[in-house]
Amino acid sequence: MDYCIVVISLLLALSTSVNGQTIGSPIQSPAPEYTNLTELLSVAGPFNTFLDYLVSTKVIDTFQGQANNTEEGITLFVPKDSAFSKLKKPSLSNLTGDQFKSLCLFHALPHYYSLADFKNLSEISPVSTFAGGELYSLNFSYVSGTIHLSSGWANTKVSSAVHATYPVAVYQVDKVLLPEAIFGTNIPPAPVVDIAPDVDTPDHGKNVAASSSDSSSHSSSYRMMNWGMLNHLFWAIVGGFLIFLLF
Repeated sequence: MDYCIVVISLLLALSTSVNGQTIGSPIQSPAPEYTNLTELLSVAGPFNTFLDYLVSTKVIDTFQGQANNTEEGITLFVPKDSAFSKLKKPSLSNLTGDQFKSLCLFHALPHYYSLADFKNLSEISPVSTFAGGELYSLNFSYVSGTIHLSSGWANTKVSSAVHATYPVAVYQVDKVLLPEAIFGTNIPPAPVVDIAPDVDTPDHGKNVAASSSDSSSHSSSYRMMNWGMLNHLFWAIVGGFLIFLLF
């Protein structure tokens, strides 16, 4: 009898647990791999300037929490160091602490997007960034496999995918994204490279002016010469006529 009780107890235990999993309970999906954004940006490319700004404003903590504590994930657009060194107008030196923080938040979307997702994303532009608000939105376009994005003040493209594994996507861009909410909506037109043909060069203008001056001078001299000849001929005829009358 005791033997039967032991066997029954073992069968009941096996029926409620298999390999440590309780029968009937949902199987837990593996948690996303933890991604250290500070480490990633420090070794992935020339992103030291942007990383310093993220750390100084503590935006890196916000991004890290979004990446590993939510199901949405995160997408970052990271400017190269050269993008900041080339930026002259408008300057970042006059920004307040809150504006600088918003500028950093403007470089991220609160959702994970793979490269293939941007084709559909371009159809619903503008897209709100982590900074929030209409004037903190980005416009996307997908042309022949290239992702273009515009903040109004900056038009650039994704030049490379630094990291694209859920829940973190990091894409390199060539320009700093400047939001209208900080720098205003009076966006200056893009500079036009003036490649003038040779006929419009200053030297040519001088030559044309000199040529015109010479032509004008020659024409004037020619007219004066003809008038002098006619004048002499007129007086010669008058003189001959008077001599004829006197004699």
